[in-house]
Amino acid sequence: MRTVGEIARHVFRERVRDRVFYTLVVFAVLLIAASYLLGQLTAGQEVKIIKDVGLAASSIIGLFVAIFIGIGLVSKEVERRSIYNLLSKPVSRRQVILGKYAGLVLTLFVNVSVMSVALYAVLAYFNAVADPTMKAGWEAPAPDPRLLIAMGLIFVELVVITAIALVFSTFSSPLLSAALTFGLFVVGHFNADLKHFEQIVNSRPAAYLARALYYVLPNLTLFDVKAQVVHGIRVAPMAVVSSLAYAGVYIAVLIAAAVFIFERRDFK
Repeated sequence: MRTVGEIARHVFRERVRDRVFYTLVVFAVLLIAASYLLGQLTAGQEVKIIKDVGLAASSIIGLFVAIFIGIGLVSKEVERRSIYNLLSKPVSRRQVILGKYAGLVLTLFVNVSVMSVALYAVLAYFNAVADPTMKAGWEAPAPDPRLLIAMGLIFVELVVITAIALVFSTFSSPLLSAALTFGLFVVGHFNADLKHFEQIVNSRPAAYLARALYYVLPNLTLFDVKAQVVHGIRVAPMAVVSSLAYAGVYIAVLIAAAVFIFERRDFK
């Protein structure tokens, strides 16, 4: 575990110094702040607009960080041939995968934390300057604690996306890994429709295939509670627990697959 921790710290320091990471985080913070100005243009819907834009920006920017940094965890090491120096040390390939994944997860945690602070700062300022009449029409408080649930599930979703990117980076090029990861991200938000696909088709083989894909492909809709939080709708605790359990199992399978592929890859 100590070796994994050392690799994770190295990856974290390297990614934090990356200009791409800083650029994306700054852009997200500015976008969240800009949502305050957009809110001023929609009378009576200011808080909703700020929350909508803030959560959407956090999700999208986090996705870019997860994909464009995650795909380089292994593939760039191979392209630069620095993987040979790393594997020449008393480090197993399993430890390399686990350490690099843990380092990027820590990077994502810092990224989401910064964006969460920025969003709450904008909402707190708006709450301070809003008059009581305006506050009475809000469906939920401006600095709503339930926003942390939405941000937390955004982070969990990004951790799943990172694991997917890591698997692809063990055997494909960065460009192909990015395309495949983004494709699964899009599919994952429509995956729930596959469960009842047999209701709209008459082909039994197609229905069985759709059901199989439903269980194999990531179901990212489980982590999307942004609309509920924005409208002040209660998020069921068991729904959150089941989403976390699903993410844990899915990530474990993906990491095991990444380790399996990486341990059998020939770098000669």
